[in-house]
Amino acid sequence: MSYIRSRAFEKDGYVVLDPYDQSADPKEWLDLEYVDWKSSGETRFAPLASASGDMDCNGFWNHTPPRTDKDGVWVEANVAKAPILKARAEEPGANIGRCRVIELQPNDYATALYNLHQDDNNRLNPDGTGWIVRGYFNLSDDKDSVLILREDRFDPDTEVRIALPAGAQLIIDTQRFWHAVWHQGTEPRYCLITSWESGPELDAYIEKYHGTSGYPTTPLDPAFVEKAQTEVRRRLAERAATLSAKGRASYPAYDDEDSDD
Repeated sequence: MSYIRSRAFEKDGYVVLDPYDQSADPKEWLDLEYVDWKSSGETRFAPLASASGDMDCNGFWNHTPPRTDKDGVWVEANVAKAPILKARAEEPGANIGRCRVIELQPNDYATALYNLHQDDNNRLNPDGTGWIVRGYFNLSDDKDSVLILREDRFDPDTEVRIALPAGAQLIIDTQRFWHAVWHQGTEPRYCLITSWESGPELDAYIEKYHGTSGYPTTPLDPAFVEKAQTEVRRRLAERAATLSAKGRASYPAYDDEDSDD
């Protein structure tokens, strides 16, 4: 199928934008209503835009009528408490699908690797329209935490780790990458995540904020990585055995029917 895609993502599949002065804004995310919705870790979500404007995190294709991750409806109870976050999601002028704030509890590297998943943003997306990507605005100051991206889920040589201080701004083709956050803080991490449709509006936004890719990743100790990989394989085997005993398939290729990050 042929979609409208941004040239900014051709090589690396993501861009890092100029940082935002998050300290200048109130902490609107602390006033939002959150719902329990498990993603890549111990999480809750505060929906700002959903399929029908309800306090709902489900994929748009699980509604009637089913549709792709576009034309989100603002959740009035939350956007009334977060006008700045709503404005940040609207700034590119691109079509918005799901928009929400994630609350993630601290974890470790092995747990982050275990929770790597690909999104299914473009399910039901009509041919010839814009490819859905996701914007990440880190709200809390998580200097020691990183967003992990892997082209190959089990190959650490494909890993990119992007730092997440307050105001970090990224746009990622999360259907291309296996991704999860390694959150090394002591308090929950908060991030605004918005589904955007690729097109000239998003291209102009990326150019305005000097979107760049090829983020430098400092190598980790190979022994540390292998220990984490071994733990992931153990957990996945254990999970597969549990699901098999229940007559269910093993770990899905896409995890976005039930989760999001």
